[in-house]
Amino acid sequence: SLPLATLGTFVLWLGWFGFNGGSVLATASVESANAVAVVFMNTNAAASGGLIAALLVAKMMFGKADLTMALNGALAGLVAITAEPSTPTPLLATLFGAAGGILVVFSIVFLDKMKIDDPVGAISVHGTVGILGLLLVPITNDGASFSGQIIGALTIFVWVFVASYIVWSILKATMGIRVSPEEEETGVDVGETGMDAYPEFTAK
Repeated sequence: SLPLATLGTFVLWLGWFGFNGGSVLATASVESANAVAVVFMNTNAAASGGLIAALLVAKMMFGKADLTMALNGALAGLVAITAEPSTPTPLLATLFGAAGGILVVFSIVFLDKMKIDDPVGAISVHGTVGILGLLLVPITNDGASFSGQIIGALTIFVWVFVASYIVWSILKATMGIRVSPEEEETGVDVGETGMDAYPEFTAK
């Protein structure tokens, strides 16, 4: 449901203000309140830049304004700015978000061609653009370095990959990690709970 996907994106967009703004950790002083305001502004600018850039790229690549790419572009913009939302100027925040929006389109297309199962583009939004966001930090933050960001990204990747591989291997060997083709068709809601989650959208 594209309307529900759009609503969900807007909910995430709104929640990101608390996520990024909360990273300032204080609003008790004028300085901290101003810092939160800057984070809010940059967060919104990056999301807007990501949405517009992804929409334009999708239009050029596919000949149509792809709503799903636009929504992922907004999320990509949010991800791109999250590593450092307080130091960029509003213009840079918009450009950083736009870079994330452009990258996410190409990443989604590439993963589809590689036949990697990522139906909502989560790997592209959070993984590919997340790395971009880390690499953008040293551009506006003198306390960060490209080498430090790369080492941090590699550390996160190795830890998550190894831990996830162990957990999913155990699950695969015990209870399985795939549902049946029939459940894929009818929906896991029916298979697991015996009820339709969205009965109004069920084809009769």
